[in-house]
Amino acid sequence: MGLCTAGGAYGVAMCDEIVHVKGHGAIFLGGPPLVLAATGEEVTANEPGGPELHCAEPGVSDYYADSDEECIEMIRKIVGNLPENEKSKLTMTTVEEQAYDPKELYGIVSPDLSKPYDCREIIARIVDGSKFLEFKEMFGPTLVTGWANIHGYPVGILANNGVLFSDSAQKAAQFIQLCDKRKIPLLFLQNINGFIIGREYEAGGITKNGHKMVNAVSTATVPKLTVLVGASFGAGNYAMCGRGYSPRFLWMWPNAQIGVMGGVQAADVLIKITNDQRKRAGQEEMTQEEVDFIKQPVIDAALKEGNAYYSTSQLWDDNEGFGVFRM
Repeated sequence: MGLCTAGGAYGVAMCDEIVHVKGHGAIFLGGPPLVLAATGEEVTANEPGGPELHCAEPGVSDYYADSDEECIEMIRKIVGNLPENEKSKLTMTTVEEQAYDPKELYGIVSPDLSKPYDCREIIARIVDGSKFLEFKEMFGPTLVTGWANIHGYPVGILANNGVLFSDSAQKAAQFIQLCDKRKIPLLFLQNINGFIIGREYEAGGITKNGHKMVNAVSTATVPKLTVLVGASFGAGNYAMCGRGYSPRFLWMWPNAQIGVMGGVQAADVLIKITNDQRKRAGQEEMTQEEVDFIKQPVIDAALKEGNAYYSTSQLWDDNEGFGVFRM
């Protein structure tokens, strides 16, 4: 119904069916000004992008409409022709109380995110009967994956036990695809600082395999639920189905923190950049007093704006608190 240029043209072309409106609907990788600048050819928007061309020659568009009103009427007919999707039928099980008391979570999960714990301890206190069928336990150990039931409903669980390596990202992609094929909802338990970085890991394919995981998360059609049980920083937030990947619900526990990176890491990066700038200018590195002057406000701001209560106040999550399951 309007101009679709460059990346906007690809966005349209990837659609299943396209209705193209005469007069002001146009699809092209480069509009008239760019065509003139690049090739010297003078064209109108309609010549390379109108429905007369795209409906008849390259076949980009599927339906020709004389007006916006006719376009909307065509869209109604297209939608009316779509098959009706049945609701998912999940295999329910009898609800069982956990073998481990959920109140023990308060002793397992520390407010101090630097204190490690095994995410299986969390899983054992939220799933029915504390029963968990772990998938690929010996492969990619920094990500725990497997199946369980919560309130009788089947779920596929992905929980962090460290940063994401190539093998853990590969495992995640395979597990998500299995759950998606079997129509089993996904539950992400986030306690993640991000993906491993460095030359060795790039050579080992961390970007490639990380992409596979992110792609699997973004294209999964089953319901996705996300709980931030600890850290949620950087690309780890995205890969573990952060807000940008549209989970049905996203909750934060009171101890959780969210941000582009942790406060200490952000401060250290800022110090490194500043010292590098000084070095190039022929100046000495910052004194410890100068470092503290710059570093502490960054850490304080990250702690303030990354905590669960601030996140909830900004509507970055759907609820703050431990009351996500049965506690």
